[in-house]
Amino acid sequence: MISKITKIKSKKNRTKIVCLTAYSKNIAQSIDKHTDIILVGDSLGSTLYNFKSTRSVTLEMMIKHSKSVRQGVSNSLMVVDMPYNTYNKPSQALKNCKKVMKITKCDAVKIEGGLKIIKIIKCLIKNNIPVMGHLGILPQTTKGKFKSKGKSTKERNEIIRDCKLLEEAGVFSIVLECVERKLANKISNLIKIPTIGIGSSNNCDGQILVLDDILSLTDSKMKFIKKFVDAKKLIAYGAKKFKEEVKSKKYPSRKYSY
Repeated sequence: MISKITKIKSKKNRTKIVCLTAYSKNIAQSIDKHTDIILVGDSLGSTLYNFKSTRSVTLEMMIKHSKSVRQGVSNSLMVVDMPYNTYNKPSQALKNCKKVMKITKCDAVKIEGGLKIIKIIKCLIKNNIPVMGHLGILPQTTKGKFKSKGKSTKERNEIIRDCKLLEEAGVFSIVLECVERKLANKISNLIKIPTIGIGSSNNCDGQILVLDDILSLTDSKMKFIKKFVDAKKLIAYGAKKFKEEVKSKKYPSRKYSY
């Protein structure tokens, strides 16, 4: 039987990879037929808890939401973000990633960084923990306003170097966040594993967005966010209709009463 990770890798240069976030069973179940990868992202910090950064997200939070998501995923590859300060050194990373894999039954973990954490990534992969890389903007460690990456020669060289290092270490794919489009294209052609873009142009092998963003449930103004559906209006409409029927005693009618 071909593993889900092998299937993802085989899509490179063949078909675009679709990736969305999910934080609960019902949402995961709703998108599972349309995604190749479902990421339980630490973006849940700002999306669900109104944290100012992902640095406030805990391992316990990620495990709790991932257990819920697992119940709704049948087809997609399920990846879990390892939160800030849970992979500072190889022994800590291995302990925490094993815990996440065992309790949530996810397929892989995602961690941010390149050269600085390459020993940690090698340690995880050596111990049979599949890893998705993440380069460009690194939300867990970036301070201040997020700015696109790869515009200076120094940044371009560092990102290319890190992509090569991650591939050599054995990651099965790399998220490129807000990487300049020409650089994203160069990297996608340079490495043999899939690149998953977020704000890095359609030159990448796939795309990822936060589901709540594309459903218009957040007020994020990031350039790369496209609102595909206005779910906020739909939810408000449902609540309005419920209110009207409760006030008028139309609901619950005999049909909806025991």
